[in-house]
Amino acid sequence: MTFSLQHTDGNARAGLISTDHGPIETPIFMPVGTAGTVKTVHQHELEEVIHAQIILGNTYHLYLRPGLDILQQAGGLHAFNGWNKPILTDSGGFQVYSLAHRRKIKEEGVTFQSHIDGSRHTFTPEGVMDIQRQIGADIIMAFDECTPYPCEYRYAKNSMEMTHRWLQRCVDRFDSTEPLYGYSQTLFPIVQGSTYPDLRKISAETIASFNRAGNAIGGLSVGEPAEDMYAMTELVTAILPTDKPRYLMGVGTPENILECIARGVDMFDCVLPTRNARHGILYTPEGIVNIRNAKWKECFDPVDAQSPAATSRQHSRAYLRHLFVNDEILGMQIATLQNLSFYLWLVGTARQHILNGTFSAWKDDMVPRVRRRL
Repeated sequence: MTFSLQHTDGNARAGLISTDHGPIETPIFMPVGTAGTVKTVHQHELEEVIHAQIILGNTYHLYLRPGLDILQQAGGLHAFNGWNKPILTDSGGFQVYSLAHRRKIKEEGVTFQSHIDGSRHTFTPEGVMDIQRQIGADIIMAFDECTPYPCEYRYAKNSMEMTHRWLQRCVDRFDSTEPLYGYSQTLFPIVQGSTYPDLRKISAETIASFNRAGNAIGGLSVGEPAEDMYAMTELVTAILPTDKPRYLMGVGTPENILECIARGVDMFDCVLPTRNARHGILYTPEGIVNIRNAKWKECFDPVDAQSPAATSRQHSRAYLRHLFVNDEILGMQIATLQNLSFYLWLVGTARQHILNGTFSAWKDDMVPRVRRRL
């Protein structure tokens, strides 16, 4: 993987990531395909309607189902799900965080119970590298502990230091093994430290010292105030090297994304647009729509005339409301296409404004628009 920084506008950056499965223009939003699929969306729609350049897979879920034997027999996740562009896999650290009542963290790794059948499993830094080799993503994440919010300082410090020790073990294992499917893989370390500036500074400096091809910022968007997220992001991006992509994990709302692009982040992912779509919450350039509301019953305007999803232009808000009121699956499909198309439109338009040197003024105009409810 290589990264070229093409233009900056303040701290906002436009760049190009090159992988063996194709290019990624940044800033970029990555749709989340937890179990090898972006929910309700076909792969050809991801490519031809949403214009996604990269999607995510989830190590924890893929490890449990379909399992590593199936994925390796298929030739890796790309071959298994038919997606021929880049894939990123997380390390399972966030899932371990979310299974607080089902897991035990030790220096060696994490023992947890499957949410499916209660069976016991152990993730170690070395094992997670091997698992992600077998899944076959282009970009894989180091194994870390994602601390909760709020979090006591001592716990955050101890957790961060263990994450750094785990990172060394991840790097050693990754560098001593080879990809399985004939294309290269890239390892991203993860900055931790909760919302403590001194810990975030130490972690960012430590992660940067490993000199990997890209870096991630974890442990945010876990309940902390947005102001803390922005402050920690700004602190960390000022330390991480400028010639490598920066990935802010699990973020977020359209407003969050714009504010963090302004602070130097290149890559984002979040389940918000797909999860909320399935409940009838739509994101548009003019604001947020709850399509179930009666006010849309006789509205025959397009769902969204600006974002590029063809389905958003074909169908009215009245029709989409009708689908949701009647629990038609097509409603979820159209809503998901809308939200992902909007998110990709948002980062793509941000990129153009960065290239044109007009990002700051555009961002200041867009933020109040995208957060208002219509």
